[in-house]
Amino acid sequence: MGAPRVSGDKMITCVKGDITESSAEAIVNAANNQLWMGSGVAGAIKRKGGEQIEREAVAKGPIPVGEAIVTGPGKLPQKYVIHATAMGQDLLTDKGKIRAATLNALRRAEELGIESIAFPALGTGVGGFPVNQAAQIMMGVARDFLRDSKSVTRIEFVLFDSDSFEIFNKELGASQEV
Repeated sequence: MGAPRVSGDKMITCVKGDITESSAEAIVNAANNQLWMGSGVAGAIKRKGGEQIEREAVAKGPIPVGEAIVTGPGKLPQKYVIHATAMGQDLLTDKGKIRAATLNALRRAEELGIESIAFPALGTGVGGFPVNQAAQIMMGVARDFLRDSKSVTRIEFVLFDSDSFEIFNKELGASQEV
């Protein structure tokens, strides 16, 4: 696990592993705006949590790129899955979409009154966005959000591969205290 950045009782951490096994109350799905769950993080969540997660998500869509919606966790141990749309059907993304999707996922967590949320690297899989840029954007949004957050106290970045973990962990170490 990466060195946590802490301010009072709030922290940001990096973990190498499987997001479906996170101890966070909510995990974030790297979603498209139609909310169907294909490969990558979405596929892993659907495989482990069940098709009911996708059915519930699709019933709430389509939604604008950059937005986020909440579904139940299916068979997963978390309380919620937050579907953050960092790309549309074209599977293309950019800095603004990743920033908005990250922020809106955090807003949904705050609305739910939960303390912990786990993110994958949004837009870096099928979206093809550079991991280092995603790390900078997402860490910046997380750091800013925690300053004024009422319920969210722990933001975890869960990266499946070693290279992404190292990049996010390096960005965590370079980021300012929250």
